Amino acid sequence: MFRTYQVFWNRLFQLIDAIIVVGSFLLAWEIKFHSGLLGYGRHLSLTSYLSVIIVAVPLFLVSNWIAGLYKPMRSRTFWQESIAVLRSVVIGLLTFMSLLYVAHMGQFSRAVLVLFGILFSLFTYMVHIGILTLLRTMRSRGFNKKFVVIVGWTPAIRRLVKTLEYQPWFGYRILGFLSEREVYADGIPKLGRIQDLQNVIQQNLIDHVIISLPKAEERLIPDVIGTCEEYGVQSLIVPDYFELLPAKPRFESFAGMPLIDTRYVPLDDAVNAVLKRAFDIVFSAMVLVLLSPVYLVIAIAVRRSSQGPIIFRQTRVGKNRRLFTMYKFRTMYYTGNNSSEEDTEWTTPSDPRRTAIGAFLRRTSLDELPQFWNVLRGDMSVIGPRPERPQFVNDFKTRIPRYMVKHRVRPGITGLAQVNGWRGDTSIDERIRCDIDYIENWSFGMDMRIVWKTIKEGFVHENAY
Repeated sequence: MFRTYQVFWNRLFQLIDAIIVVGSFLLAWEIKFHSGLLGYGRHLSLTSYLSVIIVAVPLFLVSNWIAGLYKPMRSRTFWQESIAVLRSVVIGLLTFMSLLYVAHMGQFSRAVLVLFGILFSLFTYMVHIGILTLLRTMRSRGFNKKFVVIVGWTPAIRRLVKTLEYQPWFGYRILGFLSEREVYADGIPKLGRIQDLQNVIQQNLIDHVIISLPKAEERLIPDVIGTCEEYGVQSLIVPDYFELLPAKPRFESFAGMPLIDTRYVPLDDAVNAVLKRAFDIVFSAMVLVLLSPVYLVIAIAVRRSSQGPIIFRQTRVGKNRRLFTMYKFRTMYYTGNNSSEEDTEWTTPSDPRRTAIGAFLRRTSLDELPQFWNVLRGDMSVIGPRPERPQFVNDFKTRIPRYMVKHRVRPGITGLAQVNGWRGDTSIDERIRCDIDYIENWSFGMDMRIVWKTIKEGFVHENAY
């Protein structure tokens, strides 16, 4: 969260990671050639591996830095730390093995290199998760605390205070707040008026001053920052328009002026976009090939259930508000105008328009299988907000705040809203809340969790009809 002492911690982590790299190599060599567990013929001496070790140390430190292991970890969850470690290990090992191949270093024992990869992965995860666990335990018990004073009181700061109270392992203790007004501050003691900040800093050990003033008092901010700098206390600003910002705002600079991107999403990053698209292509291709017999059986069943086409086509709104044709297995009786089927009303639990096989397909979500062709084409993604029909989009965008934000990314077959039960004729507000949460906090790990939850909990849902 805050970057105090981060340089020191980074250097310490880098030293520990370097020791892990060297130690993993030494232990791998020892297991292969001295433990008696693995057979071998002639082998190179340990000193012959020195060049490999020298190359490996900076390479893996760089991969750790790329993966984000040296970012502040005070507010990082165990899952976020685990994903960062996994990303670092994959990047480091792939780069390392590729370098050995390009440099024609084939004289080294493959068993040693494989053992090194296993040991390095294991030790890196154990050490980083172990340190995170130790620090969180210490903070929960009152050690390594950071003392905070709040200047001002706004809805934005109330949300921050609740977060710090509900998660004590962050290690922040709020001493109180200063304000020009009499406000209810959820039990946080008032230490005086803003002009009393200097006395408060002199009388207390304070690590951070968080400034959150309403617009009518923003003129006081320069004086507050000046007081903090005079006493060497770090000051941070929580803007009064906090609710308008995304979960992870991006700061840019233009002509020497700082700019805040009010709706930056991780998938705007080219690397993230390529990674997600690569997964979509591979996953959808596998589904289309491996489940081709299922497609054939469903197609025959739909054809025999009633007259009409097997595939139902419908116009939906996709990324950047572009229209595309979405495909599903037909689940309703054909009326002679397939393109308008289901266009004007939601499906109901006992909808008479459904065929017998159609009711089953809807209940099991098997009618959605043709959408993997949409994914392969690039109209959709495996994971993302569900696409909606144009007429509903025109209606919702005027009634539901931030509804159109969902069109910043490709729509998906399943998504965060769906695995949380918001599908079918359910709350659009809650569905959009989940969609925006997904868009603003996207990670490849989040996609994998949604895929796993979709598979684990099955495709049958009470709201699927």
